[in-house]
Amino acid sequence: MSKWTENDIPDQSGRVAVITGANTGIGFETARALAARGATVLLACRNLDRAQAAAKRIAESAGAGVAETVQLDLNSLASVRKSADEIRGRYDRIDLLINNAGVTGLSGHTEDGFEIQFGINHLGHFAFTGLLLDRLADVPGARVVTVSSIGHRFGRIDAGDPTAARGNAYGKSKLANLLFTYELDRRLSGTAAIALAAHPGGASTEVFRYSPALFRLPNSVVARLFGRTPAMGALPTLRAATDPTAMGSEYYGPAGIFEIQGYPATVQSSSRARDPERQAELWIASERLTGVHYN
Repeated sequence: MSKWTENDIPDQSGRVAVITGANTGIGFETARALAARGATVLLACRNLDRAQAAAKRIAESAGAGVAETVQLDLNSLASVRKSADEIRGRYDRIDLLINNAGVTGLSGHTEDGFEIQFGINHLGHFAFTGLLLDRLADVPGARVVTVSSIGHRFGRIDAGDPTAARGNAYGKSKLANLLFTYELDRRLSGTAAIALAAHPGGASTEVFRYSPALFRLPNSVVARLFGRTPAMGALPTLRAATDPTAMGSEYYGPAGIFEIQGYPATVQSSSRARDPERQAELWIASERLTGVHYN
């Protein structure tokens, strides 16, 4: 299958998909495509007004699908817990959990005192997934898909102090996404669910809104290089979430040169991401930092 597109998404009728950061960019396109195939999509977003506007746009074109919203601020573990409680009250089962939301270029700390990119991109999603996992684990075909980045290759994590604000903070958070995915998939062995990861390649989305001006100039070389549309950028996530042949611990990204452009295929992560010792160390640290312990 050389060119996997939205047309290859199987029927999603009766399935529930929770997608973080789904009011814009890749998250929105992921939600739109799943709803178009009949899924109920829950847009879990920080700004509820924007989420509701996005849900309305999806509902107007989704056909049989349903678009709903819940407020989720990954900057705050209290918000993560509140959002998870609300979702648990609404749904007895979740078929897809797509950890899509992310930030880059920000400095500072989360409400809980973590370096902000690591706190939002990894710890917030780690806690959110753990609090919802019992809604997925026994659901046939359930998947947790976490969106990483090419930038994970530039990340380093100090096992002794995983939240230390040193080096490439964004790369570190995206490396954490992959370490988390591989360890989660291993721990899901024996359940009905699997964990996978994806990255969008070079997609022009709002994730760059806090980045240096060079990345935000519409006519710059960098902007053209990263000029894939959000719809194309969403394809690796959608394939990881819906391709019947996909397997646990697989990582999807564009098949083109440097994984920047092209249609989605399985790709390789860095050797650091595939290190079982690093995966286990980060897991233990993440449980300690968030207070969320997986069963």
